[in-house]
Amino acid sequence: MKQEVSTVSREEKNNVLVRLKEAQEKYGYVTEQAMAEIAEAAGITIGDVYGIATFYTFLSVKPVGRNVIRICRSLPCHLKNAEAVIESLKQALSIAPGETTADGRFTLELTNCIGACDMAPAMLVNGELHGNLTPDGIAGILAGYK
Repeated sequence: MKQEVSTVSREEKNNVLVRLKEAQEKYGYVTEQAMAEIAEAAGITIGDVYGIATFYTFLSVKPVGRNVIRICRSLPCHLKNAEAVIESLKQALSIAPGETTADGRFTLELTNCIGACDMAPAMLVNGELHGNLTPDGIAGILAGYK
């Protein structure tokens, strides 16, 4: 069986990406309806739109908490004990990466480089950078977002 290869051009992907970011800003995540509308407007399949939406870690195709924590899992952060920070976040929030707290306050996500290698380990909370993290400092950071 021959597999079909996506023929979405770079320009189309850029336009779709802009629309996906707009949908996320409007709804808090990219809804199925938004993906269908974007696909129709761009003249591509919903599968292509879904592929673009799920490729980028800053986009979400499911509802997220009011505060989105993105912790870096790149090599510099890993070498500076990011795993212990991740464990501290998991314990403090009682969720695993990819999950949202029951009260909808926090979503925890693992992501690739956030461009803060000089402050490793680092994370973004709603786009705000926190660096030189330690497991003991996590509770204080989270308190500022409750």
